[in-house]
Amino acid sequence: MATTKTLNDLFLDTLKDIYYAEKQILKALPKMARATQSEEGKAGFLQHRDETQGHVERLEQVFELIGKPARGKTCEAIQGIISEGEEIMEEFKGSPALDAGLISSAQAVEHYEIARYGTLIAWANQLGLSDAVPLLKATLAEEESTDKKLTQLAEAQANVKGKREAA
Repeated sequence: MATTKTLNDLFLDTLKDIYYAEKQILKALPKMARATQSEEGKAGFLQHRDETQGHVERLEQVFELIGKPARGKTCEAIQGIISEGEEIMEEFKGSPALDAGLISSAQAVEHYEIARYGTLIAWANQLGLSDAVPLLKATLAEEESTDKKLTQLAEAQANVKGKREAA
């Protein structure tokens, strides 16, 4: 007879998912920084790479708190989102719309992460993992802040530039 899965199992499974996702994002951000045409975009992607390293470290602390090894589980969702970003880099290279596309891809990543961290916080509270909650909340706050910065960059520069026709 199969064992019944619990919220604890789901929490661990989702923790592995976002751990894998953060590691993949760490690899993707330098590529995005190199591809972007604006200095602000480049700086933003590199700053978020540094923040993402902190996200990985916090997740490792959460794994430690629950007595499990820090291991990722393949996350098809993040692979798809990153793949879409790579397509934009390829298809819009040299285009005035490239940065708008990169920001859009980055926001898809942020929204995925925001959803995952919000869920993990709710489950950690439910499971009495009070030491994990501030770690997860700190990362959620950074993800939300990055999303806002991306929106500002898109609205102030990238979308306007992207609307123009190439000279």
